[in-house]
Amino acid sequence: MLPPAPESVASDGEVLLAVEDLHVHFFTDNGELSAVDGVSFSIQRGRTLALVGESGCGKSVTAYSILRLIPKPGRVVRGRMVLYSRRAGIIDIGGLGEGDDLLYQVRGGLVSMIFQEPMTALSPVHTVGSQISEAILLHREVTAVEARRIGIDMLRRVGVSAPEHRFDQYPHEISGGMRQRAVIAMALVCNPELLIADEPTTALDMTTQAQILGLIKAFQRDIGCSILFITHDLGVVAQTADDIAVMYLGRIVEHGNVHDVLRHPGHPYTQGLLRSLPSLNTGGHLAAIPGAVPSLTAIPAGCGFHPRCPHARAGLCDIGGAPALRTFAPAHSVACVRAEEIAAINGPAR
Repeated sequence: MLPPAPESVASDGEVLLAVEDLHVHFFTDNGELSAVDGVSFSIQRGRTLALVGESGCGKSVTAYSILRLIPKPGRVVRGRMVLYSRRAGIIDIGGLGEGDDLLYQVRGGLVSMIFQEPMTALSPVHTVGSQISEAILLHREVTAVEARRIGIDMLRRVGVSAPEHRFDQYPHEISGGMRQRAVIAMALVCNPELLIADEPTTALDMTTQAQILGLIKAFQRDIGCSILFITHDLGVVAQTADDIAVMYLGRIVEHGNVHDVLRHPGHPYTQGLLRSLPSLNTGGHLAAIPGAVPSLTAIPAGCGFHPRCPHARAGLCDIGGAPALRTFAPAHSVACVRAEEIAAINGPAR
C-alpha cells in the first residue's frame, strides 16, 4: 500500500511526495546513530513545506534521503518515499536500485536541489555554463547548441547580469550572489516537480536573500512545482511556506499550516525558536533556548527536548520513548504530552 497523506497535512490537495516512517542511521565507531527517527510528512503539489530546526536535527539528512544521496556510513534502514509524478507515474524512490535509470530521472529531473553552499554545489574546475548544460543534456533531448541557448536564457531569467559572459566563467570568477543564482538556474532548468532548497540564502546579505527568495517563489508560480524548504530561520518560513514541520533530534515535533503553527505554537521547542527571533523580543534581548541539541550518542529518554524545556516535568517528560505526534488543533499536530496544559497556561491556542 502506498502511504497516504499524514493527518497533520490537509488532504484536500494532490499529494506529490509522501514520506512514511523514515529512519536513517549512521554506522560509526561510536555505534549505530539514529539521525532521522520515524519521520512522516507529505507535500502537496504546488505548495511549500518548510522543514525547520537547529543544526543537527536531521533536516538535511531527510532531504538527502529523498534524492538517495546519504553519504556512507549512513543508510536508510526503514521507511518509504513515494513520488506521485505526473511525468513518470508513481515512483517508490526507496525501492530503486543505484543503477536504475529511473533514479537518475528523479535526481535533477523530477526532483532537484539548491544546495546551501554554492561553492560546494558547483565544480571549481568547470565553467558555470558547462555544469548547467550537463544537467540539460542529461534530462532533456536537445543538442549542445540548444543546451547553451537554454542555459543562457535561464541565467538571464534568474537575474544573472551579462549571462552570455557568465556562462563561460568559472564559479570563483563571479560573486556569491551570482553563484547562488547559477545554482538555482541549474536546479530549475529541467522544470522539476519538486524543488528541495537547503538553506539557500544562509550566506547571503539581507538584500540578496530577499531577491533569491522572491526568485524561487516566482519560479514556483511559473512552473507549478512543490518546494521542500530547509531552514532554521522562522522569518524566512513566514515569507515562503504554506506548511511547516519542526524537527528536533531526528523527529518531527510539530506539523501543520504555517500560519497556525507560527501564531499558536504547541511545542515548547517551536515556542523557543519563535522567542529567539529579534523582532519578537523587547529591549533587543534574545530569549535563547538554553543548552544545545544533544549528541546522537546520548539521546535523552522520553522527550528529546526535555533537558532544555522550561515546562519539562520529572517522571513524565523524561521517561519512556519519544512522544508521538497527536492532534493539537485541526490540521495541526504536536509531539508533547503537556501541549494542551501548556496552551491553557499561555492562553487558548484558538
